[in-house]
Amino acid sequence: MNPFAAVGLYILTALAEIAGCYAIYAWLRLGKPVWWLAPGAMALFLFGYLLTLHPGQAGRIYAAYGAVYIASSIAWMWVVERHAPDRWDVIGVAVCLLGAAIIYFGPRG
Repeated sequence: MNPFAAVGLYILTALAEIAGCYAIYAWLRLGKPVWWLAPGAMALFLFGYLLTLHPGQAGRIYAAYGAVYIASSIAWMWVVERHAPDRWDVIGVAVCLLGAAIIYFGPRG
């Protein structure tokens, strides 16, 4: 898989997971109606399916995905929750993404 497709797929995967988890959070913590769980469950199913589309070993895929999830979570906080990340958020995301790139795109023998 080319790097742009891999990154795009990881971003879609993260958005599905975050949306699903946020639906549950919104129901339990923000008082949203119980029907929020239906699209949340569908989003979590989509997350699981999208994760299977990445080539390679599951452990490596999950490890690299973790960094994309972290970056997407900070972006979600900024866009959806309207809370801007601080410099420590940005530095932390950069470190995580660098680690993910090394794991995912590193040469294999």
